[in-house]
Amino acid sequence: MSKTVLDRKISLLQATAINMTDMVGIGPFVVLSVVAEIMHGPWFLYAWLAGALLSFIDAMIWSELGATFPLAGGSYNFLKEGFGPKWGKLMSFLFVWQTMIQAPLVIASAAIGFSQYLTYIVKLDDIESKMVSGGVVILIVFLLYRKIEAIGKISVFLWLGVLITMTCIIGGGLYHGNFLAPVEHINDGINLDSAFAAALGFASVKTMYSYLGYYNVCHLGGEIINPEKNIPKSMFISVLGIAVLYLLMNISVASVLPLDTIIKSPFVVSDYVQELAGPVAATVVTALVLWVAFASVFSATLGYSRIPYAAAKDGAFFSVFARLHPTKHFPYISLLVLGSVAFIFSLLFKIKDVINAILAMRILIQFIGQAIGLILLSRKKGRDFFKWKMPLFPLPVIVAIILWFCIFCSTTIEMILSGITIIILGLLAYILKARYNREWPFTS
Repeated sequence: MSKTVLDRKISLLQATAINMTDMVGIGPFVVLSVVAEIMHGPWFLYAWLAGALLSFIDAMIWSELGATFPLAGGSYNFLKEGFGPKWGKLMSFLFVWQTMIQAPLVIASAAIGFSQYLTYIVKLDDIESKMVSGGVVILIVFLLYRKIEAIGKISVFLWLGVLITMTCIIGGGLYHGNFLAPVEHINDGINLDSAFAAALGFASVKTMYSYLGYYNVCHLGGEIINPEKNIPKSMFISVLGIAVLYLLMNISVASVLPLDTIIKSPFVVSDYVQELAGPVAATVVTALVLWVAFASVFSATLGYSRIPYAAAKDGAFFSVFARLHPTKHFPYISLLVLGSVAFIFSLLFKIKDVINAILAMRILIQFIGQAIGLILLSRKKGRDFFKWKMPLFPLPVIVAIILWFCIFCSTTIEMILSGITIIILGLLAYILKARYNREWPFTS
């Protein structure tokens, strides 16, 4: 096992850039039409508000755990500490187990979305589209194969592209002059009944996919400068900033395009800009959307590559993943393996197939699991143990658990069963591993 250690070189600005570039990937541009179709009314903006609310509440949980355990791997450490020496081993193993499947799905979804939006500029057949998505994954791995301080600078550069893109989209809506119309009519025809609640649940699955990534900084905890302050700050800045940008973007699009056009358009942002400024401007903005999608793959791959490394370094996963590059000081084996699996997934799946699967696979173990772990750890250690403390504890944690469970139930029965199946397979793998190594529950 390598004795080289990770370097704390990522600043608050860089950490925020990494979070926000992960959040604003291809997601909001792909699911905007899907959310409008599910809600089928001007009240589709409520689904984006619901996603922002859950993200903000959940960021409190991540902040307490991330500031207290600023180590590589994020949730791996949180679950291990929260559930104690026995059950913590099981929960953290299950998290790494699902990460080896779920993380490449996240990376692949962004790469697939990249190739999908590229067809607005260049016509691609199915094979060419797969070549593009696979090529994006390869290029990302190449760019991440370097020291963390260089990656921090690249992240800020990519983040500027994200801000420029969102500014162009929102600025177009403001310039059009009908910007507030969607807000003024947001409650037109709304019925607060069970059908609305169900639609809001299904739509929130899609919006939460677009918010995921606000916690990416926690996976890089061992590389953050002054983590007790910068980890919470970067998350809350990211959630609030992205929520405002998403709402303004949706309002801008809805102020120009009629609802039926939004629902039917596979390139809704491109069509929106074309309506405002013509095909040349639409092509330019589409290129910026591609920039954003690329930045998201970059940030997500960076964060996920630290999870198998952290588990292996702790002796809970295959030891080969604990290796750091001898001169560049990053977990290169973990990066290469996740990149390889993501490359295969990018050739096999379509983006609609993976959005629900990504959430269903993560909610029970990662989001709900670490929320419960935080409550258990608070009872064991006391509230003074934590380096950052949320207001009104444990109310935000309980609300987060309830909302995550509602999201889980809204991912469709097929995805629920697939998520449970992954957990069951992980349990079997853990039992075999524990029995072979004579670990709990097979200790004498």
